[in-house]
Amino acid sequence: MKNVYDYLDAGNTLVGDGAMGTALQDAGLTDGGAPELWNVDHPGRVAAVLDSYAAAGAQFLTTNTFGGSAPRLAMHDLADRIFELNKAGSEVARNVADKYENVFVFGDVGPSGDLMEGIGGTLTHDSAKELFADQMTGLVAGGCDAILIETMSDLSEVQAAVDAAHEVAPGMPVVVTLSFDTNLHTMMGVKPATAIAEIAKMGVRLIGANCGRGTDEMRIVAQQMAEAKPDNVHILLQSNAGLPQLIGGDFIYTGTPDDMAAFATDMTALGIKALGSCCGSTPAHTAAISGVLANL
Repeated sequence: MKNVYDYLDAGNTLVGDGAMGTALQDAGLTDGGAPELWNVDHPGRVAAVLDSYAAAGAQFLTTNTFGGSAPRLAMHDLADRIFELNKAGSEVARNVADKYENVFVFGDVGPSGDLMEGIGGTLTHDSAKELFADQMTGLVAGGCDAILIETMSDLSEVQAAVDAAHEVAPGMPVVVTLSFDTNLHTMMGVKPATAIAEIAKMGVRLIGANCGRGTDEMRIVAQQMAEAKPDNVHILLQSNAGLPQLIGGDFIYTGTPDDMAAFATDMTALGIKALGSCCGSTPAHTAAISGVLANL
């Protein structure tokens, strides 16, 4: 598989996949269960979700390992299975990706759930780096093509995770996205322009935003990132499908595939060519993005 940085440098567009958590819930994952456990207990169901995105045009698949770090797995009494569950997550995605042409596997790493020193927490740079490295070792062993560090809010935690990736897999591309969901800042107060400038200094060349409050706010985040990005950096955006609304006793994301297509069209006008979707999205949202990017 090609290096995703090189792939984008060559002028290619990159269609991302969509939501994993809500898809697994639809497949039977109960609230409070550990999604990562399904990589070994129900790999076929995880593969079916990923395959549905690839069939809809996704050019990268995200491993089912968002909560695969020690602090998060410990909440499910699974901290002794970090390597196993992350390796299995990469293997499931790898097996699906290899059925298609030019589909990357992004090894997914979410926030640790603990706070760093200096902002009320106890995690040091070294201890955070170690817990991320433990997770990434499994992801790399399972065959991922890049490390995706996503839904982050604190740049010091990002630094620890990026350093871990560079240590565990030297030369492997690293992708970082933050969630800007508090008045166009992350929970820790980071602005989009600051984020892309600072993360680029860490040697990351695919940087952006995921989750958030829907495509309207993501448009503003994208504009600020586009204005501040260094020349050698590409932007990745994965917006939620709107905000969840309580309808008939269930929380439903109301952003439609047509809404996502309109968003994708606006983003390409900014020169952004790496686009996926996040919470509440489906393969139909992926297909809508793919249709827009295919016309470039």
